[in-house]
Amino acid sequence: MKNGLPSADIEKGVSLWLDAWRRLRRNRLAIMGGVVLVLVTLAAVAGPWMTPYSYDEQDIALGAAPPSWRHWLGTDPLGRDLLTRLLHGGRVSLGVGLAATSVSLFIGVVYGALSGYAGGRTDMVMMRIVDILYALPFTVFVIILMVFFGRNVIFLFIAIGAVEWLTTARIARGQTLSLREREFVEAAVCMGFSRTRILLRHIIPNMFSIIIIYATLTVPRVMLLEAFLSFLGLGVQPPMSSWGLLIREGVETMEEYPWLLLSPGLLFSLTLFALNAFGDGLRDALDPRIARD
Repeated sequence: MKNGLPSADIEKGVSLWLDAWRRLRRNRLAIMGGVVLVLVTLAAVAGPWMTPYSYDEQDIALGAAPPSWRHWLGTDPLGRDLLTRLLHGGRVSLGVGLAATSVSLFIGVVYGALSGYAGGRTDMVMMRIVDILYALPFTVFVIILMVFFGRNVIFLFIAIGAVEWLTTARIARGQTLSLREREFVEAAVCMGFSRTRILLRHIIPNMFSIIIIYATLTVPRVMLLEAFLSFLGLGVQPPMSSWGLLIREGVETMEEYPWLLLSPGLLFSLTLFALNAFGDGLRDALDPRIARD
C-alpha cells in the first residue's frame, strides 16, 4: 500500500529522456541512421591512420588506377589513394557540419532568447534585423565572406555558421515567448533573479530538446553547403580533401575514371540520408504532442 492505494495501481513515472529513448528504439529507420552515422564517424576519425598511405601522397607513375587489392577504391590522376582521401575528407566534411552547426546554434539560441525575453520594441527591432538578413541570398553571402577572409577551413566554419543561425533565432524566440509565461519563470522573477540567470538557468535549458532536434536537421544542410562551395572551388583547397572537393574532381573526370565520382558520391549520399533519418526519428521521439502507445 502507498498513500492508501495498492502499489500495482500506481504508475511508475518515466523521465522525458527515457520515454524519448523508448520511442526512438521503435523507429528502425532512425536507429539504422544512427548506426550508419557512428560507423561513418569512426571510419573518418580512425580510418586515415589505418591505411598505408597519406592523403597527399602522390604516385605520378601510377596515375589514375581502378580499384585493386593495393588501392581498394582506386587512385586519382595524381596517384593518390582514393580511400585515404575519402576518409580524410570525411573528417573535414563532418567537422564543418558539426562546427558550423554549433556556431549557428550558439548565435541563434542566444539572439532568439534575448529577443523573446526582452519583448516590446527590442524584440521588434531584433526580429526586423533577422528579416532583413533573410532577404539576402545565403550562398552569395557565404561566398563573399570566403573571398574577403580567405579560403581557410576555420573561416569556412564561421562563414557557414554566420548565415545558418537565422532560423534557429526564430525558433528560440518562439520557445522563449512561450516559456516566459510559465509559472516557474514567474516564480524566478518574484524571487528577484536576474534576467541573465533566468535565461541561462530556466529558459534555455527548457528548449534543449528543440535545439537538439534542429541541430540534427541543420548538420546535413551545412554539409551540403560546404560541398557546394568546395564544388565551386571556394571551400576546401587541395591537397586537403572533403567530400565536396572529391565529388568535383570526380565530375571533371567521370567519363574516363568513373570510380572517382562513384565512391564519394555514394558515401556522401548515404551520410546525408542517415542524418535526415536520425533527425526525423529524434524529432518524433522528443515531440511531447505524440501520444504514448
